[in-house]
Amino acid sequence: LQRALESALASGWLGEATAARGAFPPINVFQQGTDFVAIVELPGVSKSNLELQAKDNTIRISGQKSVNYDEGVSVHRRERIFGNFDRTITLPVQIDPEGIKAEYRDGVLALFIPRAESDKPRNIKIN
Repeated sequence: LQRALESALASGWLGEATAARGAFPPINVFQQGTDFVAIVELPGVSKSNLELQAKDNTIRISGQKSVNYDEGVSVHRRERIFGNFDRTITLPVQIDPEGIKAEYRDGVLALFIPRAESDKPRNIKIN
């Protein structure tokens, strides 16, 4: 019984913190050919609460996630992150902000990010 109690105390289960921490929203970015794709997980975020901006080689994703509790509820553990968020993705190349396409479905935002034509490698003909 003593070991079980010590284990429970060491696990953080009874710790003072009520909230999980970490970057929100989580983002995966990968290259597809010369272009990039970003997948952003935004469960519980309404499309109307999102704002996207692009400039040079960066994309900014900001918005708000709400979690509503009934009045008089006592929260014992809160791992679902809520509030305002603001993340910036910096890519290693210049992008074409006008060509970015965004799709939002089931709490997942997909950004299709084309590389700027001026930044794409060119084949050089040897004479």
